Amino acid sequence: MELSSGRPEILIGLIDGPVAVDHADLAGGGIRLLPGETSGSCTTANSIACTHGTFIAGILSAKRGSQGPAICPGCTLQIRPIFLESGPLDQMPKANPEELAIAILDTIRAGAHIINLSAALTQSSVRDEYTLQEALNQAARQRVLIVVAAGNQGMVGSTVITRHPWVIPVAACDPRRVPLHYSNLGHSISRQGLSAPGQSILSLGAGGSSLTLSGTSAAAPFVSGTIALLCSLFPKATAAEIKSSLLRAGAGPRTSVIPPLLDAAAAYRTLAQSHSVQITRAAMPAY
Repeated sequence: MELSSGRPEILIGLIDGPVAVDHADLAGGGIRLLPGETSGSCTTANSIACTHGTFIAGILSAKRGSQGPAICPGCTLQIRPIFLESGPLDQMPKANPEELAIAILDTIRAGAHIINLSAALTQSSVRDEYTLQEALNQAARQRVLIVVAAGNQGMVGSTVITRHPWVIPVAACDPRRVPLHYSNLGHSISRQGLSAPGQSILSLGAGGSSLTLSGTSAAAPFVSGTIALLCSLFPKATAAEIKSSLLRAGAGPRTSVIPPLLDAAAAYRTLAQSHSVQITRAAMPAY
């Protein structure tokens, strides 16, 4: 973040709830609304869908100096809403695999380089899961990196999303780097995923104030934002190189169900070396 705030040509697809785009700490030209089941802009500020979407957007695209983490405000955020604001105010909205597959394909067609996905799935059929897997396959063919929240059910296992080889699943950890007790873990999550900060994260609230939330939804955009900054700093790097630099950074053999911690500095050094970029800072801290 000290080296870059991102570049506008790097497009991040946010598949989530609608976003309070009029929030003072989000206002700017770096947000685009993509059509979906609902408007990309909030109409009911106190809905869970709006609250969740705005919170995640703040981690990625809040103005630097705001209360949100503001990882890559210089990039372009493409909001593809999938959660309806009409759902219960006390329940996290869910999406079925077919709806999610359509949203992924829409975001790919809109030119996204990265997709951030923090969605709980409803029960699905084999056919629905096949449709979603095909959408993920299309992302792999188009080299669109997909970062997903591992889930907050406290389970050890995988889903059709987290076990897809192109997807980067993200578990949530506390400041001591210990996984949150309700963060989903598993061999596929460990093998191809990362852990990231997910406890008591401060970001933007839909009503114009700030909000603190915990969970894998909050952890995933730390990885998505890191990818966006790496893409901005190394425009000639391929998606596969970016992904490899993150998964290799500081990771030994992955024999546990717990994925290694995101290490943005190590990924930067790996890419700088392979792309012959002089590293101007002798040491950059790992996140």
